[in-house]
Parts: sequence; C-alpha cells; structure tokens
Amino acid sequence: MPCLRFEKKIEKPVPAIYPSETITIGDHIRKKRMDMKLLQKDVARVINVTEDCVTLWEKNHSSPQIKYFPRIIKFLGYNPIEFDETTLAGQLKAYRWRNGLSNKKLGKILNVDGSTVLAWENETRVPKSEHLMKLETLIKESA
Repeated sequence: MPCLRFEKKIEKPVPAIYPSETITIGDHIRKKRMDMKLLQKDVARVINVTEDCVTLWEKNHSSPQIKYFPRIIKFLGYNPIEFDETTLAGQLKAYRWRNGLSNKKLGKILNVDGSTVLAWENETRVPKSEHLMKLETLIKESA
C-alpha cells in the first residue's frame, strides 16, 4: 500500500525577547543581532566593547557612549537616531553622532570650548563666521 507523505513548513516562533518595536538603541541592536542569528559576544566583537555592554544596552539598563556610534551605525546599516538636518543645529548633532565625537572633541577640532558646541546645538548661541565656515566644511566632507 502506498504511503502518503505530508510535509508542512512551520516558521520557528519569534522569541519573547525579540523587540516588536524598536524604540531604544538597545532594541535596534537586539533586533539586528537576532535577525542575523548572532550572539551578544559576536556583536561585542564587531563594536569593540565587552559582551556585558551589549547585554546592558539590549536590556536598556544603559546606553552606548557616543564614541561607539560609528560602529553601531555600521553594524545596524542605518543611524537609529534621527536629527532634523534642515537646521545647522541638527546637522551639527548628526555629524557628532555619526563620527562618535563628544562636544569636547568637536570643540577641540574647532578651537572652541565643548560648551560652545552644545550652545550651538541648542541654538542658544550662533557660531561666528570663522567657525561657521569650518563647520560647513566638516559637515560637507562627511556627507
């Protein structure tokens, strides 16, 4: 008597820890890691941090320092933080985050204090023309 063979492909259920919404940086990292079937230690190696850092980020117990964002953006394939780049303040913020620069480090590049950079970002101060030219050159070169 012939045997009937029935095959049905069933998707593996999504783990409970898989983020349904990506709100935090940790959510973005966890989602990408799980989509790529990587372990936290694999992501840690890519970003050049400890496995504990990745764990804390994914559990939203801490946030990555700005210096890690260039590698995080490269790992994700996109920037998880959106900035209004229609303004100078937004362009400045986006530039700092894409390049992993603190306000102090960017201040050193521009020969100003880090608090001045923050004032420009918060639009409480306007850059002098000499700084504005440097900023526009930096932003244009990174685009």
